[in-house]
Parts: sequence; C-alpha cells; structure tokens
Amino acid sequence: MKAQDPIAPALSLSAFLRALRERQSPAEFGLAAGPRRRTPGLRREEVAQLCGLSATWYTWIEQGRDVSVSASTLARLARGLRLSRAERSYLFEVAGKRDPERPGSVDDPPEAVLACVDAIDGPAYILDRTWTARRWNAKASLLFAGWLDAGGETNLLRYIFLRPEAKTLILDWTSRAHRVVAEFRAAATAYSDDPDIRRLVDELRIASPDFARCWETQGVLAREGGERAFNHPAMGLLNYQQVSLSLAGWPDYRLTMLLPAPRPDKSAPYSA
Repeated sequence: MKAQDPIAPALSLSAFLRALRERQSPAEFGLAAGPRRRTPGLRREEVAQLCGLSATWYTWIEQGRDVSVSASTLARLARGLRLSRAERSYLFEVAGKRDPERPGSVDDPPEAVLACVDAIDGPAYILDRTWTARRWNAKASLLFAGWLDAGGETNLLRYIFLRPEAKTLILDWTSRAHRVVAEFRAAATAYSDDPDIRRLVDELRIASPDFARCWETQGVLAREGGERAFNHPAMGLLNYQQVSLSLAGWPDYRLTMLLPAPRPDKSAPYSA
C-alpha cells in the first residue's frame, strides 16, 4: 500500500486564500450578489481586481502553483481583502515572508495592558521596539537607580552604556552588556528600515566605545530569561530569575519580570 503524503501542520497559502475568498460577502465590497454566483464569497477575478493583481496571477497563487509570492503582493491581498491584524499576520507567516508594514506596531497597548506591571510582585517593566521602557512598577524604580527612578531617559541601551550607575549595579557588566547588544540586534532585525532604531544604534556607536565593540562582534542571541544579579547601593546583593514575554497583540512590546531567586552559594562563581 502506498503511503500517504504527510499532512502539513498548517494551512498552505493557497488553502488559506481560498477560505478567505469564499467567506467574503460581495455586498461588503460593493459587488452585487446576483443569481448567477455558483460559489460562495467572491470570484477569483473579483479578488484580483480588488487587490490590484492580474486574474491569472492570483489564480496561480490560490491554486498553489510553484510561484514566488512577494511581500508587496501579500500586502495587496491583505489590504484588498480587508484582513484583520491576526489574518494579515497569519497570511505572511504561511507565505514565509516578512510584513513590510508590521501591523500592530503602530498602535500602543491600551492603558489596562500596560498597567499589568503593577500586579507583578517583583521588578517589572515593558519595553517597546527601541527598548525604551514604556511602563514599570515601583519595585523596578527602586532597583534600577539611574534608569527607572530618574524621570528622564528610559531607553535600556542608553542606560547600560551611557550611565555609570549601570556598571556598578549590574554584576558582570561586561558579559551582560555583550549579551544585551546581541539580543537587541536579533530583535531589531525585523525593523532594519526603522529610522528610530537606526538613529539609536548610530548614536550609541559614537557615544559609547563599549557599545561599538559589542555591535561590531555581530552577535545574535534570543532574548531569554535566566539568573540576574545586582549590587544595589542601598539593598546590597540581589538575585533574580528573569522572565521575558511578548505582549499578545502587540509584538513590538515585551514584558520583563524579575522574580526573587535564592541567594547563590558565596563560594560558587557567578554565572551570567
């Protein structure tokens, strides 16, 4: 007996587009339903017209032919079919392309979402895509002297590389600084054309030789949790377990929590 081909774990691009087309209401696009429609939703020719594509090209895409679909074509499909943010994100994910407009990066999270840091029993803060803190709780203000307690600049990279307090507060600053830059490079890859990020990197490369050296190593690391230790000027040695999460619906924002961790054995070397 011939083995069946394995079933893909997710819908293919062609299947997703067909499902989208068939569940659209012609009336919502100003098209008459008419008695001659033999299939639900829109016709392929109508989708092509709405999206500014040739009918042949759209048909090939929906049929799953071996054609290369560009990000600009996907953006036209998303706009023409009036896709929701989740549908658009899924469309690009299925096609294996990066969305040039990054839906969801324009709108800030609502106040209720940002306020979640106040319910966390430990230092917590939310960073945006430039790694500027947008919200933090009282315990974060107490911990990060010179950053979240100063009422001024709240960018994490500027704090680490331009504020002298950071080198005193963060144990094994050199190792942590290298890792933070590698994490930022990985996160910023999706925003390579973002002028705010370009300005931040250019500024830090000029203002901080340490940042410039870290940046030139081309290190790339995922932003993960783990042990974090601080030498606080008032509270002494503090140990935490860091947890970092993306905010659902706002992928440009990331919540970081520092949860209390047992004090390590003084005889054991600290591992960053």
